[in-house]
Amino acid sequence: MKDVADLASVGTITVSRVLRTPEKVSEAKRNRVQKAIEQLGYVPDNTAGALSSNKSRVFGAIVSTVNDSVFAQTLDGLSSTLRAAGYELLLTSTNYDPALEEDALRALLARRPDGIVLTSTSHSSGVKNLLKSVNIPVVEIWQLPSQPLDIAVGFSNFQAGYDMARHLIGKGKKNIAFIGGNERGNDRGRRRRDGYIAALADAKLPPIIWPSEEQGSPSGIELGAAVFEGCLKVNPAINALMCVSDQVAVGVICEAKRRGVEVPGGLSVSGFGGFELAMSSGFDLTTIEIPGREIGVASAKALLNPEAARAKKVIDVGYTLVERGTT
Repeated sequence: MKDVADLASVGTITVSRVLRTPEKVSEAKRNRVQKAIEQLGYVPDNTAGALSSNKSRVFGAIVSTVNDSVFAQTLDGLSSTLRAAGYELLLTSTNYDPALEEDALRALLARRPDGIVLTSTSHSSGVKNLLKSVNIPVVEIWQLPSQPLDIAVGFSNFQAGYDMARHLIGKGKKNIAFIGGNERGNDRGRRRRDGYIAALADAKLPPIIWPSEEQGSPSGIELGAAVFEGCLKVNPAINALMCVSDQVAVGVICEAKRRGVEVPGGLSVSGFGGFELAMSSGFDLTTIEIPGREIGVASAKALLNPEAARAKKVIDVGYTLVERGTT
């Protein structure tokens, strides 16, 4: 550190501040120190700093999957905002397996993070007990639980599912199926399904859920062919498919094109998420667009200033129903 201080013509205390609390150092000095660090290839010992300050300057995130473009937007907003404040982000995924969340949390807590982000809101008693044992902020994202563990940043998946179902009903559709894919560990998908069921009940229409939890199924784009071989073969009167995600909807549309089924003429299809490919002219998908990056930025701000976030408890970023060419 002394070599960096000498090259930047500052004291070692200033170098330490640039590394730990850059916002407390003038821009001119901060730039000189950063330039010296780059020239010397200096790598700070964060472990020593963490022991002396009782802060690791690391946050952890446990996500359901990294194979999702909208989650990617959230992680980009989260990591870039934390990085700008001088923090790092440790990331792990459960692949929608609730049993892995506790193991993932134990691994992250061993690194003494300054806070945790969770994309699930359904937790085992083991996870809840672990989080109670540590005095750090916890932010649950992509959902608005009725009783957050600490802070929640997201939107109502139930209301979004309800609104999309009402949109399809408003288009004159009477036989609407909810295509859920594998919902094991996906509490957000279940809430969208519940919103769909409520909307159909209000319209006095029977719900069609496919596949059932007992059946199981592939997920994502691969579900397209299975929908035609399963759901539509058993229920040929179906004239609209409300898909749990844009990926599932894209798979359905691809299979519909292969089979010569017109969308939306023969079959209306909707998605969920705002998946980049689904917005292209080749699919032109009606969907619920989620401000994924905004969720990440708001989550980072909640971690950095938890007391302000706790005053709100729940931060609702909303969503937008975007009608395009598939309904």
